Amino acid sequence: MEQAYRRIRVLVADDHPLFRAGVVAVVSKEVDMVVVAEASDGHEAVKLYREHKPDVALMDLRMPGLGGVEATSIIISEHPTAHVLVVTTYQGDVEALRALKAGAIGYLLKSSMLDELSPAIRLVSGGKKYVPAEIAAGLASHAVDDELTLREIAVLTSVAAGNSNALVARELAISEETVKSHMRALMSKLAARDRTHAVSIGIKRGIIGS
Repeated sequence: MEQAYRRIRVLVADDHPLFRAGVVAVVSKEVDMVVVAEASDGHEAVKLYREHKPDVALMDLRMPGLGGVEATSIIISEHPTAHVLVVTTYQGDVEALRALKAGAIGYLLKSSMLDELSPAIRLVSGGKKYVPAEIAAGLASHAVDDELTLREIAVLTSVAAGNSNALVARELAISEETVKSHMRALMSKLAARDRTHAVSIGIKRGIIGS
């Protein structure tokens, strides 16, 4: 007699149809799981979670409208036992920390999806954490770092756009001296050699977008 499986019900939230199709293809090969709903943004993800109550929600971080971190936070606030697995292209420790703080219990890089998606879904569905070694190492290496303030992030974002201190000051309605002060502080926190290095670190760690 063929063994009966209780299938793990999966919600996929990602704004790229091809990625969602890829997830469905991977999951459809597994006898113990099934995709029950697909969302193209965070708002839809929250709505579909309420409707389907899946065992695992696969959540992209960066989606139009409501992002994955915000959607995760809403889902967890309404369903404290929800199991959210973030699936993203971004391996910065700050991105991972935001997702985990929002309530996600898993973090998977899209580049590892073919080999790791199914095992990750199984672990997360049982309430176990899934964080790849390279992400865990990044979190550990920056665990005692001072976090950038919202203003420092705004300054770094403006600098990353190619703006001079004067333009940053005008954009943020602060003085040029204040911009310089924020730059000194954030460069110290990031251990950056110069402005370009600070921007590079900010993008790599997921503090600012690329």
